Amino acid sequence: MNAAEIRLAYDRIRPHVRQTPVLELPVGSLGDFPVSMKLEYLQHTGSFKPRGAFNTLLSHDIPAAGIAAASGGNHGAAAAYAARALVHAADIFVPEISDPVKIERIRSYGANVHVGGGDYAEALIRCDAHCAKTGAFSIHAYDAPATIAGQGTTGLEWQNQSGELDTVLVAVGGGGLIAGIAAWFAGKKTRVIGVEPTGCPTLHAALEAGAPIEITPKSIAADSLGARSAGGLVYDIAKDHIDRVVLIEDQAIKDAQKDLWQNYRIATEPGGAAAYGALLSDAYKPEPGERLGILVCGANVQLPALDQTVTKA
Repeated sequence: MNAAEIRLAYDRIRPHVRQTPVLELPVGSLGDFPVSMKLEYLQHTGSFKPRGAFNTLLSHDIPAAGIAAASGGNHGAAAAYAARALVHAADIFVPEISDPVKIERIRSYGANVHVGGGDYAEALIRCDAHCAKTGAFSIHAYDAPATIAGQGTTGLEWQNQSGELDTVLVAVGGGGLIAGIAAWFAGKKTRVIGVEPTGCPTLHAALEAGAPIEITPKSIAADSLGARSAGGLVYDIAKDHIDRVVLIEDQAIKDAQKDLWQNYRIATEPGGAAAYGALLSDAYKPEPGERLGILVCGANVQLPALDQTVTKA
């Protein structure tokens, strides 16, 4: 995966995705450093995921059986949205832990939704069986070259908007987003730092072990950041191009959701607030004057649940 592939992906998907805005916070807003907050939660379907979904569909021949995807919710919504836009049938497999708001969003895009299994890994097994039986084309949520290149366009777009940053904080689930962003910034001065909940240390554990290993996800952000294992392609990029992964407690994620809402009126799901939580909790401490980027990547949250988080965090 390299910058040239990501540029090609951006040219391919540009008519189908939004250029999401950047909120530039001057020195003194959050500390003695400026912050570039990339508002990717404003992307179609409420997350960054359509970038990878459209790049995958537009770079492959899709069979009459259509597409299928396993997802905690956000990838399924993106795959369903892209399939509808490009006139393909879609079957989406989600686990029982998926947020109902995400399930309903998937259905709203016309996909057949199959709910079952305890987590993403179990949904993937059911999706793979469906593809083997029907011939449907499987869109992997994170560990496929077209997915990673599509997600990497977030980094390309961000650099075009904000110039060269010193550091960017990116939440990690399966790792397709951070792998794509790290591939884009490879060879540049920008450090890429992953953020994971302590209960879902998927990439952190892989980097410590020297290979992807299986963990048991347990976090309020497990529906979006709860992959059991980092992907092989993700790991290969991460070990060479990611500076490190920091871990944060669930309380830090709740505090980030609350702060984003109270100070910026940004409504995020737990996974979408994780990168911001790393800054608020001091899991990552910028140097004075450091140009810091924070990716706000997902907004698919039930408003009553957010209200409860904001009032009790």
